This record gives sequence, structure tokens and C-alpha cells, in this order.
Amino acid sequence: MNGGLNIFKLVTEASLPVQLVMLLLLAFSFMSWVIIFRKYGQLKEAHTNAETFEDRFWSGGDLAALFREVGNREGQHGIENIFEAGFREFARQRQRRVADGDRIMEGTERAMRVAGTREIGKLEQNLEFLANVGSISPYIGLFGTVWGIMGAFQGLGEMKDVTISVVAPHISEALIATAMGLFAAIPAVWAYNRFATRVERVASRYEVFQEEFSSVLQRQIHADDVA
Repeated sequence: MNGGLNIFKLVTEASLPVQLVMLLLLAFSFMSWVIIFRKYGQLKEAHTNAETFEDRFWSGGDLAALFREVGNREGQHGIENIFEAGFREFARQRQRRVADGDRIMEGTERAMRVAGTREIGKLEQNLEFLANVGSISPYIGLFGTVWGIMGAFQGLGEMKDVTISVVAPHISEALIATAMGLFAAIPAVWAYNRFATRVERVASRYEVFQEEFSSVLQRQIHADDVA
């Protein structure tokens, strides 16, 4: 008490099961933060990519030229892949001289949906891990808590003269395990909820783009038919 709270000493002097619990929770916390930083960058890049590409798309330029530009650029992703997949299928159907416009649009929209699902899957990757860490970490910490309390009661049963020094180490390791569980769970839950919401927004944006792009291509089909 005179020396203050020494977390490192409490951890090193804890029983082996509680140390294993804390080590597991520490590993969960580390992996969660790695995913959090990576997912933040990935979602930010997806948003920026969508903003930049949509500005380029609606600038009134030639779609074929935009398709070649996207195809020649390395590292395209997100909404660019949706556009590329849709326009490639559209061009392929037109080269085959498919006369049915509905059939052309059906294949084009299917290609965009597949590409969109693939891109959203990339954004959702590892979110399940954050959800699992947020759900199970408190219970893993609770296991360490229960173990520490059991050690405290065992110490009480073996001693005739009960003092605070008998139960204090066990109570301390129990509380440390609880705190570690919350330390791992709270950031994971917060990050999962935030990222899941942002992924939903990106998915909605991709769906809106697919509908708008389909409308553009349909107008092009009608214009070619009239011509």
C-alpha cells in the first residue's frame, strides 16, 4: 500500500491460470487494435476512392475511356471494380451483338452485384473477430475473477488467523482479470459497431452507383437502337 499499486507485480505474482487468462486477453486486445487501425485506413480509403471516382464518372467523359483508364491502373478497388465489371460485361454483350436490351442489362447488373458483394466482403473481413472479442472477453476475464476468488476463500479456510494479507493477492488478481477483460472488450465492441455502420453506408453507396450506372447504360442502349 505504501508503494502504490504495482500492476506488474500483481500480474507476475498471480496464479498460473489467471496469468494465462490475462495473456490471452492481452493477445486479443493486441490483435483487435491491429485490426482497428487497418480497418480504419481501409474504410477511409474506400470512401475517398468512391468520392474521387464518382467525380470522374459524372464529369461527362467517355465511359470507354474511363474503363481503359481504370483497367490500366494497378491497385484498383472498391467502386472502380464495380464499374469495370459492369462495363466489361456490357461491352462483351454488345460485341456479341445481343439484340435484347433487357438481356444485356441483366448480365451487366449481375456482374456489378457480384463485384459489389466481393468488395463489401473485403470491407467486412475481420469484423467478426472484433465482435467475438467484444462478446467473450468479459467472460474470459470473469473466469480469472472466479479463480482468484476461489483462491481467496481457500486461503481463508487454511488460516486460523485471517488477515487482509491472506486474501489480498487473490482478490487483486481477480480484479486485474476483470479489468483486462473489459480492456479487451470495450474497444472491440466500439470499433465493431462503428465499422459495421460505415460498411453499411459504403454498401448503400455502391448499390446507388450500380442503379445509376445501369440507368446510364440503358439510355445508351436506347440511343443506339434509335440511331
